Amino acid sequence: MPKPKKGPRLGGSPSHQRAMLANLAREVILKDRITTTETRAKLAKPVIDRLITYGKRDTLHTRREALKVVTDRAAIQRLFDEVAPRYGERDGGYTRIIKLGRRQGDGASMVILELV
Repeated sequence: MPKPKKGPRLGGSPSHQRAMLANLAREVILKDRITTTETRAKLAKPVIDRLITYGKRDTLHTRREALKVVTDRAAIQRLFDEVAPRYGERDGGYTRIIKLGRRQGDGASMVILELV
């Protein structure tokens, strides 16, 4: 999990930002696509790509490294058994961001974050 940057961050504290990115990664692994804000998606994309790279290696060490980020064992099981083998020949860029427009309530730009 990357160290949160200094200054303003999502969620208010570094631990909350790490938890939010881990939850976004878990949901993408389990559901293949989620709808979220553009800022959250841009920060979650490298986390998800790193997890899929761990899944492609599939060793005990990489499973433990993935469990440090996403603590849901069902998500890690799906990552290593179903998601990562799909990208065996691909070198990176496992996620895609599709812009949807602005959210009605506060005008935040919404996107779909999905696995390619």
